[in-house]
Amino acid sequence: MAADSTSSERSGAAASAGNQRTLAAPQFTGKYLSLESFKRDGTAVATPLWFVTDDGKILAITDAGSYKVRRIRQNPAVTVAECTAAGHLRSSRVPAHAQVLPVSELPRVQQLMARKYRIDRIIVLPVYRAVQAIAHRRRGHAGSVVLMITPGS
Repeated sequence: MAADSTSSERSGAAASAGNQRTLAAPQFTGKYLSLESFKRDGTAVATPLWFVTDDGKILAITDAGSYKVRRIRQNPAVTVAECTAAGHLRSSRVPAHAQVLPVSELPRVQQLMARKYRIDRIIVLPVYRAVQAIAHRRRGHAGSVVLMITPGS
């Protein structure tokens, strides 16, 4: 009988440890993150982004005048998941909280992004900037901002 109670205590402890692992903040290691923000009517809009992680937080740079920034200022509740450049999910969505950081954070995050995306910046960034230049002719360019995303909140 003592052996049975000991083994059940171990299995209970193992199950408890397994639950602690699932409750821990998810790790995002890919190149692209799908950020899903919500319109005023509750409709979800997903956008693939480049990102870096810093101290358990996800940081991304985007245009200050973008619709995702407007949606996040209205409602900071978002969901995130790893994805491909085309936005196809590679992991399940996780609830998160997003906020726009002060402009003073931009240089530090740009440096982190430059380290992570060395080759991509040479190949992809010029094309992205050309597309953005065309898009900004219509609504004007308002500069860049840093989004800080805290998963699991």
